Amino acid sequence: MKRMYFWTVALLGGMALVSCSSTEEVDDLGETKSVVDMLSEPQYIEMTDQQRMFVLDNNQFTLNFLKTANDADKSGKSFIYSPLSITYVLGMTNDAAVGETEKELEQRLGFNEGGIQAVNDFCKKLIDGLPKVDDKVQLNIANAIFLNKDYQLKQQFEQDMQEYYDAKAEALDFSSPETLSHINGWCSKKTNGMIPTILDGVDPNVVSYLLNAIYFKADWASKFDEKNTKMETFTTENGTTQLPLMHQKVLISYLKNATCSAVIIPYGSGLWNMTVLLPEAGKTTDDVINMAVNSTLLNNQGWCGNPGDTFHPCEVDLKLPRFKTASDTDNLGEGGLISLLRKMGIRQVFDSISAQIPNMTDLPVYIKMMRQKAAIEVNEEGSEAAAVTAAASFTESSIHQEYPKASFHANRPFVYAIREASSGVILFVGKFTGLE
Repeated sequence: MKRMYFWTVALLGGMALVSCSSTEEVDDLGETKSVVDMLSEPQYIEMTDQQRMFVLDNNQFTLNFLKTANDADKSGKSFIYSPLSITYVLGMTNDAAVGETEKELEQRLGFNEGGIQAVNDFCKKLIDGLPKVDDKVQLNIANAIFLNKDYQLKQQFEQDMQEYYDAKAEALDFSSPETLSHINGWCSKKTNGMIPTILDGVDPNVVSYLLNAIYFKADWASKFDEKNTKMETFTTENGTTQLPLMHQKVLISYLKNATCSAVIIPYGSGLWNMTVLLPEAGKTTDDVINMAVNSTLLNNQGWCGNPGDTFHPCEVDLKLPRFKTASDTDNLGEGGLISLLRKMGIRQVFDSISAQIPNMTDLPVYIKMMRQKAAIEVNEEGSEAAAVTAAASFTESSIHQEYPKASFHANRPFVYAIREASSGVILFVGKFTGLE
């Protein structure tokens, strides 16, 4: 059989300033400090009932992936991943799948056997809708197909990729060294240099390379002042270390239960946010992840919360580390990303015998390799993150009213997610342990 590779790139970047109402008060250091109202109303993406169910169920796939990756990672180090990037790779694959392979992909990704058309419509909805929800946030989603000039995509697949994923096929000479530079150049351009290369080499036996790039850039809605960042003790699982902790007082959504306390820290106009979950005394990040998987704490489409675990406006004394994290699923043990996805019930697409993916080319294909690399940097200005997923297929309210006060000092390991509130879609999930 001839070989085919899929590659996708997803990127999340730094953020843009929001204009917010504020009030001044004197902090513990005797300095005047603005408390900023970050509770602005979202402008929702219009979705069908089916698409909103897709969001909830695909978010569950994201949280299940978080738990599976966390269970597989024995290093104790920080990590970040983008399961949504995996969804896009497998969503494009699903367009060419039939039978049990299609059924399994749609079930496990949270599309509930909705069918190829519904999956494509959903992916297109995010490509078109997410960049428009906040004009203070730059979000670009790009896809491309680099096709071995010796092969040809099936017409319907090629049309679907262009119509629903904005991916136009480009025929290249895979035996030429210039092809590697061309593909990596596209990757670097679409991720603003965050991912300078995605391929180490181009296999002349490959039928095509499919790439997906997501670039997101914005600032914190309320930036941290660098002068308030201090080196402080951060308690890891094995002791203590000194890390720079950023500090501000801010009006944001806050929650506390028996397992963790949590805050929603907005970017831009408040539609994009990072939700940070900090274990309570006697609890661990494992406990927090298990709770998140089995509750609606992270998986809801409302701005603030849900019955039982409800976020509420609170004036929070917030401390958050300035940090960088990089991850690679190849470091998660034998089999890497494919092994993780098999544990989650996605199997047929990786099986050379049972995979049913006849509608991409005239040759049957299956995915033989998948890998994701991801990175994030969090600082006073905002956040910048990148995720690259590769799959190789072988033929395959008012600020002046009184609010309760709370302290949220992330000076020990925590879990976080980056999501868009109007749709509810989670783009990135991670854990920070203080160890890189």
